[in-house]
Amino acid sequence: MSELNRNMSLFHLIMYGVGLILGAGIYVLIGEAAGLAGNAVWISFLIGSIVAVFAGLSYAELAALFPKAAAEYVFVKNAFRSNFIAFTVGWLTSITSMITAATVGLGFGGYLVGFIDIPIVIGAIVILGVLSIISFVGIRESSWMNTIFAIITIAGLVMVIVLGFSYEVKEPVDYLQTTGISGIVLAFVLIFFAFIGFEDMANIAEEVKRPAKNLPRGILLAVLITGVIYILVSISVLRVMTWEELGQSSAPLADVANRAFGENGSFTLSAIALFATASTILITLIAGARMLYGMARDGSLPKVFGRIHSKTRTPWMAVIAIFVISTGFTLIGDIVIVANIVVFAIVITFAMINLAVIILRYTKPNEPRPFRVPINIGKFPVLPLFGLAATLYMITQFDLQVILSGVGIVVLGAIVYFTYIKRLEKIHSESNK
Repeated sequence: MSELNRNMSLFHLIMYGVGLILGAGIYVLIGEAAGLAGNAVWISFLIGSIVAVFAGLSYAELAALFPKAAAEYVFVKNAFRSNFIAFTVGWLTSITSMITAATVGLGFGGYLVGFIDIPIVIGAIVILGVLSIISFVGIRESSWMNTIFAIITIAGLVMVIVLGFSYEVKEPVDYLQTTGISGIVLAFVLIFFAFIGFEDMANIAEEVKRPAKNLPRGILLAVLITGVIYILVSISVLRVMTWEELGQSSAPLADVANRAFGENGSFTLSAIALFATASTILITLIAGARMLYGMARDGSLPKVFGRIHSKTRTPWMAVIAIFVISTGFTLIGDIVIVANIVVFAIVITFAMINLAVIILRYTKPNEPRPFRVPINIGKFPVLPLFGLAATLYMITQFDLQVILSGVGIVVLGAIVYFTYIKRLEKIHSESNK
């Protein structure tokens, strides 16, 4: 099986991460979050930033220790020494990538309707197809396109920040006015969807130059940059619209731009939202394909998904599989419900990653670690413990529908493992005797 090419620099890696994180979440969910938390929605984003940094530090240590594709799968397999647990985490990551790509694709289709009168689902399928072709062409081309998308996305959010802070308010905004602590917590759980994505940076480890050094830097810088942008956006929009108005808006940032700058502002931000959603889709497709590739190479999925194209040096069968399944998921619809399902699955993964850092400090203490999570008591890393506690608390905040959907994904993965993957492992084991 051929290897992937290392074509991604630190700059492109950071922009890849920023492009992953800055996407449909902030453009769609900030209104819902404001409706839950009130003027104190910025506190929800601050909490989200802190939890993301905890997870980001754990990913940074493990990515430097095991710079391989199918990152979460590799990390958990080395920590727990269980093929089933590793497969389950890899399965969760792959499925959520497909659901995310489909959901954000629908978001793209929704924005596209304002420019071209075609059904939203058709717009979603078209963008999934176009970006899957770009993913197939190569990581260098994909990273350049994502860098362009990310810069445009950042420009749009900077535009919102500038419009907000330059807007002449009639009376000062009380940024501590809230609907209650529970509202801040519920908003934090919801907007955490806007932070996820940096974890997929580890899945392209085999295509990053000097991964042991660049992956930790890229992950942490991407999380910090986006965290600052989110907090500034959440503060600035409340200078233009009340939290009640934001909570009722289906396109909150476009409405902010419309009020502050007129119809041209709304049109411009809607156009930028197309690039933001396209960026998220592109990177999600890339990361999902690398997860399938890595699991297939390790024998936990059919070998066909591990095939590398002779010319593009990309996992082309995995790219096709991600496109086909994501296209099927475009029928799901409601972005808020699906966002919570994705966050639920990601939170479980983050809990396992934080726990993996702690376990590996004791089971593989002598392995070289180019990056180590700071603040330790002997071998014990303190911050991953806080990250683990935060993710376990988040799990208790989801409603029953979301929890059942997440559990259903896990159960489906278990069925696949014990009816198919376990049989493959048995055949492989017998052939090596």
